Amino acid sequence: MGEIERCIDDEIPFDVPESWAWARLGTVCNFGECENTEASDIAPDAWLLDLEDIEKDTGRLLQRKRKSQVNSLSTKHCFSVGQILYSKLRPYLNKVIIADENGYCTSEILPLNFSAAFTNYYAQVYLMSPFFVEYATQCSYGVKMPRLGTQDGRNALVPIPPICEQQRIVEQLDNILALRNRL
Repeated sequence: MGEIERCIDDEIPFDVPESWAWARLGTVCNFGECENTEASDIAPDAWLLDLEDIEKDTGRLLQRKRKSQVNSLSTKHCFSVGQILYSKLRPYLNKVIIADENGYCTSEILPLNFSAAFTNYYAQVYLMSPFFVEYATQCSYGVKMPRLGTQDGRNALVPIPPICEQQRIVEQLDNILALRNRL
């Protein structure tokens, strides 16, 4: 709101097909905008997601904990089914999953809603891509606990293929990963 539109043509890092577009991440998702809840207001059977629950580089959930199983006192971000859950802390660990249930997460994880121009799986693939991980790592601040800042996250460039192409990219990646896992 009230932001000046700027041409990004001189920032485009690589060519994409004519049917694709480039945009800033902050224009296609709610990067950094979160709804918070106090731990005392969370139901005992609610899912609480912490960074250690996500496997690095795979997008796999390692464990699902309920509030009744942990002693958590800190404020949490609320998330809903289908949101992309992106870890801004130590972005080089590449921890990104798609929520399959409503829940609450540490404030180091951002629940993201992408525009209709994205499938959730393509959004996850993009956030886990070497291109984005390198960008996020280079922009991180803090020595001991580096994290991607909100403004740098919003400023990231994202290539946007048509939906059918996003689905094809994700299918091909799934096939490659399945082959790799069999070896």
